[in-house]
Amino acid sequence: MLSLNLPQAPLKIADKNGKKYIFDILRKKYISLTPEEWVRQHFVHFLIGHLGYPPGLLANEVSISLNGTSKRCDTVLYSQSLSPRMIVEYKAPDVKITSRVFEQISRYNIVLRVDYLIVTNGITHYCCKVDYSTGSCRYLSSVPSYTDL
Repeated sequence: MLSLNLPQAPLKIADKNGKKYIFDILRKKYISLTPEEWVRQHFVHFLIGHLGYPPGLLANEVSISLNGTSKRCDTVLYSQSLSPRMIVEYKAPDVKITSRVFEQISRYNIVLRVDYLIVTNGITHYCCKVDYSTGSCRYLSSVPSYTDL
């Protein structure tokens, strides 16, 4: 897999019947190793190990209903009271982060109304804080630590 713009992570890789799987520490099971999953697992380890995010408040593949269709948020951070605080959207390293990716995560946010949106392909990371009073987003220079949220 490709080298990412993220710290090394203690990932568990398994080979079953010639197919590679990666252990998801949040779902506690092996998942098919795709380029997007490679990014997800590195980023989740980054959030937990380097930025102090509590693993018990993070969830992968969170189902939501949007305009009568089922969608899945890649990762959601919850507050201590279990209300959504952040959505993270992952793309494979070779996928450019465009306005379409932000439109996708913004649609998810219609349902969840979180404070922070993150989009990453493992190489480039964008994080913005949503200001509902002005209806705008402010881009941050880096992903905030958990204590800075």
